[in-house]
Amino acid sequence: MNKQHIGSNFDEFLQEEDLLDAAQATAVKRVIAFQIAQEMKRRRLTKSEMASRMKTSPAVLDRLLDPGNRSVTISTLERAASALGKKLKVELA
Repeated sequence: MNKQHIGSNFDEFLQEEDLLDAAQATAVKRVIAFQIAQEMKRRRLTKSEMASRMKTSPAVLDRLLDPGNRSVTISTLERAASALGKKLKVELA
Protein backbone atom coordinates (compact mmCIF):
# COMPACT_ATOMS: atom_id res chain seq x y z
CA MET A 1 0.00 0.00 0.00
CA ASN A 2 1.41 3.36 -1.06
CA LYS A 3 0.48 6.08 1.45
CA GLN A 4 0.12 9.63 0.19
CA HIS A 5 1.31 12.57 2.26
CA ILE A 6 -1.68 13.92 4.18
CA GLY A 7 -1.72 17.64 4.88
CA SER A 8 0.66 20.08 3.32
CA ASN A 9 3.06 21.00 6.16
CA PHE A 10 3.52 21.18 9.89
CA ASP A 11 2.89 24.93 10.04
CA GLU A 12 -0.54 24.44 8.49
CA PHE A 13 -1.30 21.71 11.00
CA LEU A 14 -0.33 24.02 13.86
CA GLN A 15 -2.44 26.81 12.33
CA GLU A 16 -5.47 24.52 12.05
CA GLU A 17 -5.05 23.55 15.71
CA ASP A 18 -4.60 27.21 16.76
CA LEU A 19 -1.10 26.43 18.00
CA LEU A 20 1.08 28.22 15.44
CA ASP A 21 1.41 31.58 17.22
CA ALA A 22 2.36 29.94 20.51
CA ALA A 23 4.86 27.63 18.80
CA GLN A 24 6.49 30.53 16.98
CA ALA A 25 6.68 32.64 20.16
CA THR A 26 8.29 29.74 22.01
CA ALA A 27 10.80 29.22 19.20
CA VAL A 28 11.76 32.91 19.16
CA LYS A 29 12.19 32.94 22.95
CA ARG A 30 14.37 29.81 22.81
CA VAL A 31 16.63 31.38 20.18
CA ILE A 32 17.01 34.61 22.15
CA ALA A 33 17.71 32.76 25.41
CA PHE A 34 20.31 30.64 23.60
CA GLN A 35 21.99 33.69 22.05
CA ILE A 36 22.19 35.48 25.40
CA ALA A 37 23.57 32.39 27.14
CA GLN A 38 26.16 31.88 24.39
CA GLU A 39 27.29 35.51 24.58
CA MET A 40 27.54 35.28 28.37
CA LYS A 41 29.64 32.15 27.99
CA ARG A 42 31.84 33.77 25.36
CA ARG A 43 32.45 36.73 27.67
CA ARG A 44 32.80 34.45 30.71
CA LEU A 45 30.05 36.28 32.58
CA THR A 46 28.43 34.60 35.55
CA LYS A 47 24.70 34.94 36.13
CA SER A 48 25.41 37.23 39.07
CA GLU A 49 27.61 39.49 36.95
CA MET A 50 25.06 39.56 34.14
CA ALA A 51 22.18 40.35 36.52
CA SER A 52 24.24 43.15 38.03
CA ARG A 53 25.00 44.61 34.58
CA MET A 54 21.28 44.44 33.78
CA LYS A 55 20.44 46.09 37.11
CA THR A 56 18.06 43.27 37.91
CA SER A 57 17.82 40.21 40.11
CA PRO A 58 19.25 36.78 39.33
CA ALA A 59 15.66 35.47 39.34
CA VAL A 60 14.75 37.76 36.42
CA LEU A 61 17.84 36.59 34.54
CA ASP A 62 16.89 32.96 35.23
CA ARG A 63 13.45 33.59 33.71
CA LEU A 64 15.10 35.26 30.73
CA LEU A 65 17.43 32.30 30.17
CA ASP A 66 14.67 29.72 30.66
CA PRO A 67 13.74 28.76 27.07
CA GLY A 68 10.29 27.62 28.17
CA ASN A 69 9.38 30.86 29.93
CA ARG A 70 7.77 33.24 27.43
CA SER A 71 6.81 35.91 29.97
CA VAL A 72 9.83 38.12 29.36
CA THR A 73 9.34 41.78 28.55
CA ILE A 74 10.99 43.67 25.72
CA SER A 75 12.48 45.95 28.37
CA THR A 76 14.25 42.98 29.98
CA LEU A 77 15.50 41.82 26.58
CA GLU A 78 16.83 45.32 25.87
CA ARG A 79 18.64 45.43 29.21
CA ALA A 80 20.23 42.04 28.50
CA ALA A 81 21.33 43.14 25.03
CA SER A 82 22.75 46.39 26.42
CA ALA A 83 24.59 44.53 29.19
CA LEU A 84 26.29 42.50 26.44
CA GLY A 85 27.07 45.54 24.30
CA LYS A 86 24.43 44.51 21.78
CA LYS A 87 21.20 45.97 20.45
CA LEU A 88 17.86 44.22 20.40
CA LYS A 89 16.18 44.21 17.00
CA VAL A 90 12.44 43.50 16.82
CA GLU A 91 10.61 43.56 13.52
CA LEU A 92 7.30 42.61 12.00
CA ALA A 93 7.52 40.21 9.11
